[in-house]
Amino acid sequence: MKMLARALMLVAAGALSNGLAHAEGGSCPPGYYPSGGQGWQGCNPIPGYGNQQQAPQQPAPQWESRWGAVAIDSPKAVMGVAVDKQSKREASTAAVSDCERQGGANCEIEAAYDNQCTAVITSNDSHNTPIALTVDQAVAIGMKTCRDAGRTNCRVYYSACSLPVRTR
Repeated sequence: MKMLARALMLVAAGALSNGLAHAEGGSCPPGYYPSGGQGWQGCNPIPGYGNQQQAPQQPAPQWESRWGAVAIDSPKAVMGVAVDKQSKREASTAAVSDCERQGGANCEIEAAYDNQCTAVITSNDSHNTPIALTVDQAVAIGMKTCRDAGRTNCRVYYSACSLPVRTR
């Protein structure tokens, strides 16, 4: 009988110690593994865990500005435009040249814009050339300006954008 009791105690102690080791193993944080010996248990770091090579990050995109311009000879009602130029000077020069090719003699820059949009809104006796982030915004601003001034027959004559170009 003593032997049977002793055997049962050994089986119970074995089951209990297996249960503890298993339970303890589940409580180690990520990157650690359970370890132990007679009368002690703990968690040790997994060698090399967390030192994995990270994928190289893509370089940040780079953008290059683009310019546009509108030149108008108001007395002759002639317009010249330029879009997607690399500088304000280039856009302005191209717009004036375009205006002169259309028959303008006194072409003046009405709008020069970068990374934005413009619209030319005309009426029976006037025009305005707003600049905004989108064509829709430029048109809305121009139409409101025309109507608020009491002009009649307000309409969109021209619209364009010169938006930045991704270079990398």
